[in-house]
Amino acid sequence: MRFPSKTRSRKIAGAFYEGLCAGIALLTLVALAWLLAGIARGGWGTVTWEFLTQPPDNGMTAGGIFPAIFGTVALTLLMILLSLPLGVSAAIYLTEYAGPGMAARVVRAAVNNLAGVPSIVFGLFGLGFFVLFIGRGLDAFLGEKLLFGQPAMLWAAATLAILVLPVIIVSTEEALHAVPASQREAAYAMGATKWQVLSRVVIPQARSGILTGAILGVARGAGETAPILFTGCAYYLPRLPVAQIPGTPIWMINPLDQFMQLSYHVFIMSTQSHNPTLVRPIVFGTALVLVTLTFLMNLGAILWRRRYRRLREQARG
Repeated sequence: MRFPSKTRSRKIAGAFYEGLCAGIALLTLVALAWLLAGIARGGWGTVTWEFLTQPPDNGMTAGGIFPAIFGTVALTLLMILLSLPLGVSAAIYLTEYAGPGMAARVVRAAVNNLAGVPSIVFGLFGLGFFVLFIGRGLDAFLGEKLLFGQPAMLWAAATLAILVLPVIIVSTEEALHAVPASQREAAYAMGATKWQVLSRVVIPQARSGILTGAILGVARGAGETAPILFTGCAYYLPRLPVAQIPGTPIWMINPLDQFMQLSYHVFIMSTQSHNPTLVRPIVFGTALVLVTLTFLMNLGAILWRRRYRRLREQARG
């Protein structure tokens, strides 16, 4: 009796696992397409110009969702502004300065554990740390009654920033590791300092990977609901979280105000409404807008990254 050789067995096993991975990927794509098709079919007739540009009315059963769209975009931008510098700085420290010591191992273990924390825990942490501890502490220090110590967009964005921090740190670390060591050594040989090597050689080469981390952060944070339940989101707020700069006609986002958000809007309307049948088209329309908005924000970041890569390749040529 002849048995197949090890090479043949490996080929059979490789073909089996390759087919298994391809089947799982195809199944995932089919499930995603089915989900998106259901959302589009249920919400396409609801999404009109008035739905996108008008505030809600009549107890959320009429009007539009413009305050929720504005709040989602503003929250996502503020989240990236808070998380990207911190995540990139942490990745630079771990990659370029910390080395293989105990401090780096502790920080990496903390980042890995942070990535596995449930999102609702982030919401409770944001309420306890940002709102009650930092906010109320600032109010007591400044002598204010209730200015910082209440739910606000700033605290919701800070909570989401911590949520997406592991994604940004890991992607930035991978981008920094991908820069060839020969380029660092060549810069050192020409007399460059550590900071000059980082700012003029390493970081420009890794900028595409850093933008990838920002894209993943947008995709993760824009659709989260649990972290903002207690930190600043409101169900019915038919006005924009903006304030006028004193003495000027300029309006800007007010980070200390509450806001509406698309995913929270979908959650509340689908679970707390007294007439689910009446609000079902609004729920599907809001979900369709949220998916489209997240896709557009990711697409914009991807196009920005591609444009930077093209400009860098032209500069090299």
